[in-house]
Amino acid sequence: MDKEQNTNSENVNKEADELKAEELSKETQSDTSINKEEVKEEIKELTPEEKIKELEDKVARAFAEMENQRRRFEKEKDDAFDYGGFSFAKEALNLIDNLERSKQVLESDEILKDTETLKKTLEHFEIINKDMVSIFSKNGITAIISIGKKLDPNQHQAMMEIDDDQKEPGTIVKEIQKGFMMKDRLLRPALVAVSKKTKIDEEKSMENKENSGN
Repeated sequence: MDKEQNTNSENVNKEADELKAEELSKETQSDTSINKEEVKEEIKELTPEEKIKELEDKVARAFAEMENQRRRFEKEKDDAFDYGGFSFAKEALNLIDNLERSKQVLESDEILKDTETLKKTLEHFEIINKDMVSIFSKNGITAIISIGKKLDPNQHQAMMEIDDDQKEPGTIVKEIQKGFMMKDRLLRPALVAVSKKTKIDEEKSMENKENSGN
């Protein structure tokens, strides 16, 4: 009797397990079917025309990026060609500075003053200076015109102020060191002195303002 009960119990458990296995299999198949449907829907989302448009957009973006790279390369190449000697040119300006200083020293020498030797030496200095300026000019290096101009922070550097009531304040009245441009870039700013109103003139201006205010 007990054996029959055990057998029946085993059969019931076996049937239950089989039912669970079938249900699990059905659920798995259902999930697989749903996933397949989702994949089919995703595939169906893009029509052939849309795929072609998407590819055209990708190709257009790729060509645009290539064009941007080409332009950057061209600009870098042009800059290297136009300004590759920028540092060398800046150092070479010392030659002009030293030549000008030597000229000033000779001109202020009392022993050489008004001598034929000084005259000949200064003539040679002038020839050398003209040759150097010509070479610089051929390479796009030009001197900045300063005297009589208004102070421009992009080209000039004010080193001092000089009393001068005949000119507008901020007008360049003296050039301490010549400045240079290399094409459209500042190679070296000009060191200059600018005009300012005298103290007396400033006091008069203040008095006039106070009187007009009253």
